[in-house]
Amino acid sequence: MTAILISGVIGLIGSLLGTPLLIRYLQVKEYGQFIRQDGPQGHFTKRGTPTMGGVVIIGSAVIGYLLANLSQMRVPGASGTLLLFLVVGLALIGFLDDFSKISKQRSLGLRAWQKIVGQALIGITFAVAALNFADRNGLTPASTRISFARDSMIDLAFAGAAVGLVLFVIWANFLITAWSNAVNLTDGLDGLAAGASTMVFGAYTLIGVWQINQSCLYGHAETVATTCYQVRDPRDLAMIAAALMGSCFGFLWWNASPAKIFMGDTGSLALGGALAGLSILTRTEFLAVILGGLFLAEVISDVIQIGSFKATGKRVFRMAPLHHHFELGGWTEVNVVIRFWIIAGLCVITGLGLFYAEYLLG
Repeated sequence: MTAILISGVIGLIGSLLGTPLLIRYLQVKEYGQFIRQDGPQGHFTKRGTPTMGGVVIIGSAVIGYLLANLSQMRVPGASGTLLLFLVVGLALIGFLDDFSKISKQRSLGLRAWQKIVGQALIGITFAVAALNFADRNGLTPASTRISFARDSMIDLAFAGAAVGLVLFVIWANFLITAWSNAVNLTDGLDGLAAGASTMVFGAYTLIGVWQINQSCLYGHAETVATTCYQVRDPRDLAMIAAALMGSCFGFLWWNASPAKIFMGDTGSLALGGALAGLSILTRTEFLAVILGGLFLAEVISDVIQIGSFKATGKRVFRMAPLHHHFELGGWTEVNVVIRFWIIAGLCVITGLGLFYAEYLLG
């Protein structure tokens, strides 16, 4: 627990104190956000606001995790190392996208195929590695079984290890791409994505702590067959989740309306990847759909809008993603953010309730 607490506190302090330094640096360099022309008119006042704040979020989380390990004289586990690889890799893609927008003085960054190729390379490497690096008990960071609150009986390796590897790579990359884009779409209002991410990573901190205490490796003989968790390195996953929670919380101080800085794709792609990675490595892939219900609603609204317009020429929403629909309906930005935070909190509470209920029913 000490390492988890240290990780979260360092993430919080690093982000809280590091963000204003980044703001001043970006202002000197005149690296500011560009605003889409078809968006709500009130957003034009945000033009020029410093972006790429995700550098501080991810940097603080990584430092928090590493220093927490150092303070306890422990070596990072395979699961923690893989999760950091995924998060930092996606942050790099987001950084290149943000920097491209700034350097070219336009609102479009990397081309779609460039993002897809970059995400695929990182996602495939993560997925393949996650099925390797077994510990002394033969437990790998991820498994080919589909999971809700733990691994189910549905195994992607039903036709052999080779088929299981291919299907798992496809499945993992789908989750990584979906969650990255979901958080990216949610990051459209001051503090919305940062606040919702704080709650979700807080939930994963609690899940990690619970999985540590109920790990099958710790000899819960009376419950081993039904309720203990076959998760490798739950402590490392809880530490990273706590570090991300703290860094998002600290960043929110500067990102809340009126935002002094935006996280940019550097932050949103990485945070979405972190959510995907945590869901895979903690064996909670479908539980994450509930925990991150707000992100899911945002991306579904975008899919519905695009599908409806292409099929019928009509739009379902005033504007997608969903938060812009309510803005154009007369809600103030602050009202939208606070109400969406409430929805995010309800999703997290529901998800944690189902997680615990599954344990009791196990």
